[in-house]
Amino acid sequence: MNKALAFGHAVLAALAFGLSPSAAAHNPGSHDSLAPMLEKVTPGVVNIATRSRIDTSNNPLMADPFFRHFFNLPRQRESQSLGSGVIVDAERGYILTNHHVIDNASQITVTLNDGRELEASLVGSDPESDIAVIKVTSENLTEVGFGKSDELRVGDYVVAIGNPFGLGQTVTSGIISALGRSGLGIEGYEDFIQTDASINPGNSGGALVNVDGQLIGVNTAIVAPGGGNVGIGFAIPARMAKALMEQIIEFGAVQRGRLGVSAQNLNEELARALKAEGVSGAVITQVESGSTADKAGLRSGDVVTAVNGREIRNADDLRNSIGLIRAGDDIRVDALRDGKSFSVKARISQQDNVAAETLSSLLGGATLAEIDAGHPLAGSGIYIKRVEPGSPAARAGLRPGDIISSVNRREIRSIDDFQKAAASARGELLLNIRRGSRAFFLMLR
Repeated sequence: MNKALAFGHAVLAALAFGLSPSAAAHNPGSHDSLAPMLEKVTPGVVNIATRSRIDTSNNPLMADPFFRHFFNLPRQRESQSLGSGVIVDAERGYILTNHHVIDNASQITVTLNDGRELEASLVGSDPESDIAVIKVTSENLTEVGFGKSDELRVGDYVVAIGNPFGLGQTVTSGIISALGRSGLGIEGYEDFIQTDASINPGNSGGALVNVDGQLIGVNTAIVAPGGGNVGIGFAIPARMAKALMEQIIEFGAVQRGRLGVSAQNLNEELARALKAEGVSGAVITQVESGSTADKAGLRSGDVVTAVNGREIRNADDLRNSIGLIRAGDDIRVDALRDGKSFSVKARISQQDNVAAETLSSLLGGATLAEIDAGHPLAGSGIYIKRVEPGSPAARAGLRPGDIISSVNRREIRSIDDFQKAAASARGELLLNIRRGSRAFFLMLR
């Protein structure tokens, strides 16, 4: 190979790994590889297998004695699923994964990179963000350290590690395609990193790392019109995952607070009308009377530009920022009113939770909460925040994150609406449930 051709190859290799051509030229014999980094990181990424028992008694066909007699179908069936997880605290055995990986699981088995199989217990999960924390007890665990997802740029190289299609640990690489993806309808709180690194079924809960081997995201979803990878995958940023994980470890669930505002994106026409040209932010459209925002002096028409010093680009940014702050914490809100900047301090309030059994014994073991005004589904019902395993609500098939939009064909928007509808029921409740992208009726007797 002549010198010119060798230099050309060195430059191409340098560009592929983010090195300067001059650096490659000075090391013509060097061989760049991700292997040294992966050797340190892959022991911290695990495979997760779950078993769960799904109640089939709510299927309308199961209510037909004739059907049950001739087909002898079981009241429950066993389901299995595969996913991935990331060890983030080796000393305490904490593993970060997706809520949908362990949802409704009665048994969770973790397989380490060295072949060890460990039984895991659920610490807690948050359906709204699709984050869950499980725990194992073992020695010689390897953890993956958190990186700074706020400092990512489009074009940064990333590596996805997980267990696609149950094949075993697999590594793929790519770049960050976009940041701050939201409005996809995948989760309640969305602020995704988009990547073209191959992410497939089974990668959920796995690690998205930078070239230094730091965890920058938790792989969670793909766009797959044909059922396979097309180069559009999404990961929950490490900053969000870590904040939620800390609450789950401390409380067993996310103690999500509320500010008490509705907001919309700031477009060119609104910016001109509100004297906010050249500003990015979220326009407050409504302030709940007596809420934290009301007490802090925020008003409809104010443009929120930052929360705790973090830039707010749109309404989703505002909702996500507040959703990561635990109830009781103080925040600083920077805003614009009539072209003038100002700041207020506010204490995030606790979302009101109601034990469902106080409204109906058929829902014993469930905790209900109203949907925050800033949520895209605000006004469409109330949601189930928790369900105790083995409770009447669990046996009925209800899950955390379910949204109840009607009771006995009566539309509900608040806890009060639910209470009135349940009070007039005669020993049974017909619930219209929204779960993810689908909706169905569930009869409780």
